[in-house]
Amino acid sequence: MPYTRKNVNRLTGTERRRFVGALLEVKRRGEYDEFVRMHIEYNTPDGEHGLRAAHMTPSFLPWHRKFLLELERALRRVDASVTVPYWDWTRDRTATSVPWLDDLLGGNGRRSDRQVMTGPFAYRAGHWKITEGVTDVRYLTRDLGHARSPIELPTGAELNQALADPVYDTAPWNSTVTYGFRNKLEGWGAGRGSVSWRNHNRVHRWVGGSMLGGASANDPVFWLHHAFVDLQWTRWRQQHRDPRYLPAEPPGVHDAQHRRIVARHERLPPWGVTPDELEDLSGIYRYE
Repeated sequence: MPYTRKNVNRLTGTERRRFVGALLEVKRRGEYDEFVRMHIEYNTPDGEHGLRAAHMTPSFLPWHRKFLLELERALRRVDASVTVPYWDWTRDRTATSVPWLDDLLGGNGRRSDRQVMTGPFAYRAGHWKITEGVTDVRYLTRDLGHARSPIELPTGAELNQALADPVYDTAPWNSTVTYGFRNKLEGWGAGRGSVSWRNHNRVHRWVGGSMLGGASANDPVFWLHHAFVDLQWTRWRQQHRDPRYLPAEPPGVHDAQHRRIVARHERLPPWGVTPDELEDLSGIYRYE
């Protein structure tokens, strides 16, 4: 029987408490930081050599689907009632709305150093020390909306522009493509600043602080954000007649993307599962 991932704004008080409790226990066991290290390891941009599995690549969606599923399995080993909720950032769009409640993810960072001071993941609460990242800061930070240079979360119309594209991805299969659902959702665009941050990417920028860069999984909102991104892949597959992952075959030896991306039947590191096997997980979970 598939379990359900709910909109975070529909969680009961008990569900919020159990979700937070499972996250804190996974962190206490040391498992959570392994997920952060994994995301750092596979955060390879297309300006570098080697295989790209997690970002700027067609496998952005299946890689994060499997990543999210593995975190969810860790949570459910603690409490079988827990699933990862999703944050619909097209509707809950302010720094005071769900999920920024004191009994859920806590609120914004303070002005002086962006340190989160409220909620169960605040450093001063004693349960959420940042150990993996690129700085010496040990506390969770946020800069919701970027007070000094404000940006807004993506709108429903912007998300629908991605969902309307009937093709999953196109050559050259990286951050520069202008057609295809994957990059329109992942959100790499031309130009500088906020105009180049779209959908998924702009949400990371809007949250700011710990959500910037390869160590972004340090902020628990990472999982709620990616659950909503994962839901969009499900919706896209439901809306189109031939909703297959592309490329179906690996780029040839003379292609610049040869051995740099994962084709439909190739195995995603570090799990060894293929994008084809991850296209439909409706037998495991569904969205409400």
